[in-house]
Amino acid sequence: MPVSERINSTFASTLDPVESARQRLIVALDVPDAASSAEMVARLGGLCTWFKVGMELFTAAGPAVLEPILQSGHRVFLDLKFHDIPNTVAGAVRSAAGLGVHMMTVHASGGPAMLAAAKIAIEDRPDRPELLAVTVLTSMDFAQLNAVGIESTPLEQAETLGMVALKSGYRGFVCSSREVARLRAATGPDGILAVPGIRPAGADSGDQKRIATPGEALRQGASYLVVGRPIIQATDPVAAAEGILQEMADALAAKVG
Repeated sequence: MPVSERINSTFASTLDPVESARQRLIVALDVPDAASSAEMVARLGGLCTWFKVGMELFTAAGPAVLEPILQSGHRVFLDLKFHDIPNTVAGAVRSAAGLGVHMMTVHASGGPAMLAAAKIAIEDRPDRPELLAVTVLTSMDFAQLNAVGIESTPLEQAETLGMVALKSGYRGFVCSSREVARLRAATGPDGILAVPGIRPAGADSGDQKRIATPGEALRQGASYLVVGRPIIQATDPVAAAEGILQEMADALAAKVG
């Protein structure tokens, strides 16, 4: 069974909104070293299924940081946003797949040839991770896009890149909550949509421009919510995670009802 079907079948078979919320929350381990990662996994491991390892932690600690997370029974979302020439990205994706991660990211702005090369690089692996195409970073607004020569709005640019990735065989995307409904319509129920920029009501948005509360993102059609600073920088990370999970569960229960 393809990874996307295994992931989405988990959602379909889960009737309890609280358990479904636990499976949909990805805690971003945006911490500076392996010791901080281990501490967060120990504190939060009972509350979620997934942890995200991004550039900060992976650069500091290397691939070895993944092993204890995987050995604890959790799934790993490796978010390195590969973006280079097709051959280089194919090699990076192939190497990353060998680390045992369950999802990873490439940047859709790398173009069709790069996206295709990434998929081909791991298509023969029975345990291949799901490739998610990053559309527009949630820190980007129209002014930021315009500064780099893109005249589209974030929604327009996300749709453009989403269509490029769809044509390259992708059914998984990273996008903000403001684009998730459009991409959900394009991918159908089997699409995997991971949404960062999640901020509980009243939380500091930081450097994020296109944000949403957990409930809003789920109601728009998100598969996963990627949450970092509101949890890991909280005075009580466990309480912060529990609050987000409760809001997610309430939204999921309302959708079922």
